[in-house]
Amino acid sequence: MKKMILISSIAVLLASCGGSDNGQLIGVQDRPIWNPEDPYGMVFIPQGSFNMGPSDQDVPFANVSQSKTVSVGAFYMDETEITNNEYRQFITWVRDSLIRKALANNGAEMLYYSKLTKMGANEVPVKDVNGRNMIDWDKKIRAPKDEAQALMFNQTKENAVYLDKSKRLDGRKVFDATKFIYEYKIINFDNAAIKTKKNGEDNRLDGIENRNKFQDTEDGRYVKTIKVNIYPDTLTWSHDYSYSLNESYTKNYFWHPAFDDYPVVGVNWHQAKAFAHWRTQQMNNFLRKIKQPTLPDFRLPTESEWEYAARGGLDASPYPWGGPYTRNMIGCFLANFKPLRGNYIQDGGLKAIKVASYNPNKFGLYDMAGNVAEWTSNAYDESAFSYSHDMNMDYHYDAKETDANVLKRKSIRGGSWKDIAYFIQTSTRSFEYQDTAKSYIGFRCAVDFLGRDKKDFE
Repeated sequence: MKKMILISSIAVLLASCGGSDNGQLIGVQDRPIWNPEDPYGMVFIPQGSFNMGPSDQDVPFANVSQSKTVSVGAFYMDETEITNNEYRQFITWVRDSLIRKALANNGAEMLYYSKLTKMGANEVPVKDVNGRNMIDWDKKIRAPKDEAQALMFNQTKENAVYLDKSKRLDGRKVFDATKFIYEYKIINFDNAAIKTKKNGEDNRLDGIENRNKFQDTEDGRYVKTIKVNIYPDTLTWSHDYSYSLNESYTKNYFWHPAFDDYPVVGVNWHQAKAFAHWRTQQMNNFLRKIKQPTLPDFRLPTESEWEYAARGGLDASPYPWGGPYTRNMIGCFLANFKPLRGNYIQDGGLKAIKVASYNPNKFGLYDMAGNVAEWTSNAYDESAFSYSHDMNMDYHYDAKETDANVLKRKSIRGGSWKDIAYFIQTSTRSFEYQDTAKSYIGFRCAVDFLGRDKKDFE
């Protein structure tokens, strides 16, 4: 009798195809558990609404920061600007990828993906869609050192990663900075979301058909390939300031260990976006390896996110620490900027200084005023406040090389070590051209929080 009961139970289980829902709507089971953790070096910014725009009078009467109530969803933001050493990790990764490509192109077959033939006797390289051997980026280089060096230096000019001997200043092997190209693809969701019309009628089927054509096109309508030389412009220290001694910064600021924890500068808007893409790939590739859900993309913050985060919950204050003064009660300046006429060092720094040298705001963010100005993701338009949405306000424009310069303006926020007090106010807007690098502009990243609030997952 017991055997019959057992057999009947097994039969029921088999009939249910392995499910245990008893016919009820309970959703897909065995889903991974999502417990949000703060990305390293980032702080959580809760959702909220605030009055975006001037907390004080419009001193220059520029009328570029109209007051507007805006709501912002929860997100993460880097607690400091991206430092030289953090950006150098990006540079090093690209350099190592160049070396691996050079070795592979010069016959280092141990770097390719390979598979056994049908007979199982020999391994053959795995080909990509273009018929090229696919490089295994995770495979360790096991070639003898002498062999690897031989492959490195017996290169064609096209695959060379070192400067040609004729271009070396003192004979040292130096990497060719012009070869530090980072290539990636982006999807244009705005174009994909457009429903096309025919004869004045909304043809949804045609719109869906177009959205499904996610392919790399010359105009980049849906998928766009981007190539960026990601090496910082170290000459910014010299060409930004004529008749000013900055040669030491030009030579040492980016590479010397003394400046490791200083904010990276000389990085244009395109390079900052490339860094964010690389950072996303690094994080999510690791999460996939340990079979964990991936994170949303790292990106540049929008203007509304930046200003909301900079205020730190102090909606009516002109500065991240409160206001309206730039000194504390004992007369010390609260940020790295140009506090007095010709006196840059009164606040403790001549130029950019080590990140987190001043107290954070209420959200735990450092240097949201002064030190270096910061790129945002938004295009700059004087009237953007008037037509942008009041929910997660965002205005962007992907300017082409052939576009007029006015269309290449990107918003920068926070002011810098060379600016007077007005420009370090949380509401002050300024711009720089997307392909321009400066010695006083850096950046930090943001990441969307998936959900309403961290409390929902406790």
